[in-house]
Amino acid sequence: MYIGKVVGTVISTNKAESLTGQKLLVVQMYDIATMRLTDKNMVAIDAVGAGEEEVVMVVTGSSARLTAVTEKKPVDAAIIGIVDSIEIEHKTVFCKNEEP
Repeated sequence: MYIGKVVGTVISTNKAESLTGQKLLVVQMYDIATMRLTDKNMVAIDAVGAGEEEVVMVVTGSSARLTAVTEKKPVDAAIIGIVDSIEIEHKTVFCKNEEP
């Protein structure tokens, strides 16, 4: 599982029929140890209604096809949660309601 930030949207009129109507988002990955954005990006299908600038949990591989939205679809990455806060070693390193 990865933590990332939604930074964009992918629009595709020609795609696999099973992806019609699905929201595809560009997610920039965090280095979880430092909570700094990395240069790694991925496209993930949105299974939870995430929006621009939200911090999200992403799964990849076969796990990405285990949600009601992604079952039997040709996806390799899925957004499965919107993060409220992250605590590492008893210290809050991210909180959705606080400015970065």
